[in-house]
Amino acid sequence: MANSPQARKRAKQSEKRRAHNASQRSMVRTYIKRVHGAVESNDAEAAGTALSQAVPIIDKMVTKGIMHKNQAARQESRLNKRVKALSA
Repeated sequence: MANSPQARKRAKQSEKRRAHNASQRSMVRTYIKRVHGAVESNDAEAAGTALSQAVPIIDKMVTKGIMHKNQAARQESRLNKRVKALSA
């Protein structure tokens, strides 16, 4: 356990950041699942709407440092591919 005051403070800050980042990651996963759900139900309009809501959230996670840019690009590409295949 942290012994110095500054180490105690850093431990507290780290825990607070960890909880916040976990919440943000959970939110992104929820948006991705909404797109998958719409695709599974063969609803092209809902899938397009869900995708347009998910992409800015994924991009925001990259700027916040919660998600790597390549991971975000991969997720967006796969989601877009599934939605386009549904409408075609």
